[in-house]
Amino acid sequence: MPERSRSSSAHISPSAHYTGYVWYRHQLAESAFVTAFGRFVHKLLWPLTWGARAGFGLDIEALLLQRHLQIDALLTEAIEQGGVRQVVEIACGLSPRGRRFCARYPQLRYLEADLPAMAARKRLLLHGEGWLDGRHQVRAVDILAERGNQRLGALFADLERSEPVVVITEGLVNYFPLTLIEGFWSRLANELGEFPAATYLTELYPDLREHPRYRQLRWGVDLIGRLTRGSYPLHYRNHDEIVAGFRRCGFAQVQVLDPSADASRLGLAPSRLPGLVRVIQART
Repeated sequence: MPERSRSSSAHISPSAHYTGYVWYRHQLAESAFVTAFGRFVHKLLWPLTWGARAGFGLDIEALLLQRHLQIDALLTEAIEQGGVRQVVEIACGLSPRGRRFCARYPQLRYLEADLPAMAARKRLLLHGEGWLDGRHQVRAVDILAERGNQRLGALFADLERSEPVVVITEGLVNYFPLTLIEGFWSRLANELGEFPAATYLTELYPDLREHPRYRQLRWGVDLIGRLTRGSYPLHYRNHDEIVAGFRRCGFAQVQVLDPSADASRLGLAPSRLPGLVRVIQART
């Protein structure tokens, strides 16, 4: 799908097919989440990903698993210890998280959202498998919209405002320039301020210039940009900049986690290099 402008969200969707196949490969999703395009792209990129892993110790699938499983662990904690019963996953793509968590927690209301075309595809997928019901739904949203029925306010309109909520975005943040994504975070923090307790879970790739594989990381980032017909800017330089950025957007409490430091608890092999991805847990 061609990029319409620097402020367009449309170029994100192709990567959803690739990650959908990765989740399936690692037994996190049923085969219904696999698309022919996702399987094709994974096969096409396999020589490159193998070379990055063998030559530089950069394992793209390990990075994807780190962020995914760390968010899963934080969501599990919010449900089991924080009493959360409503979850909103924005830019859900072909993520199997909603399916897995609704099956595990029958009390949970799970609202998935994405751009109209991807939302329609996800809705058809879940409906075809008999997984959609009153507590598991899919809606259309555009995180850049400030008016209309695809804005954040419309997405949150039907949630129970007297109950805590968790909002998730995964594989979204680094597709946008910092000014645009901070605008989204500010609108999101404003919406979450209407709930008695609210948590936002996301991941980002900081601009870690001191990392021993920084040059290879930049090469990989440029490749992602070409594949998605967009850009993939790296935001912030360190922990303090991340915390300051989220607080500037209206989040009162910000925790920055390095999933590679928690690999064993997440069921992953230890990393030979410092982590590249950070998972953020921000509360209003």
